[in-house]
Amino acid sequence: QVQLVESGGGLVQAGGSLRLSCVASGRTFSNYAMGWFRQAPGKERKFVATISWSGASTHYVDSVKGRFTISRDNAKNTVYLQMNSLKPEDTAVYYCAADRSLSDYRGSGDTRETQYDYWGRGTQVTVSS
Repeated sequence: QVQLVESGGGLVQAGGSLRLSCVASGRTFSNYAMGWFRQAPGKERKFVATISWSGASTHYVDSVKGRFTISRDNAKNTVYLQMNSLKPEDTAVYYCAADRSLSDYRGSGDTRETQYDYWGRGTQVTVSS
């Protein structure tokens, strides 16, 4: 089992920044690729970003490219999502997830929810206009 706890959400004005954190416990963190997903009110949960176990490879949904950066610190068992130039449409509950993948590559094939084995409970991000 892997337990994931997100933090760092909050209310921010459009154009502002937030950094989300997700701390993992229970298993060897570096054995897992990590991902961030988000769910807006009344909508399905969708992929945002993913990072390989070493951090060497990342992949983003087009709508956040150039604004969001996913990173990880395996010594701290933590994955981050730095979000800049936030827009009202970024408003959602953000979830981190763990995928037991030994591949050090992440791409468009790693965006499905069903690929991820463990999930956190989410953190709310609200962007006001």
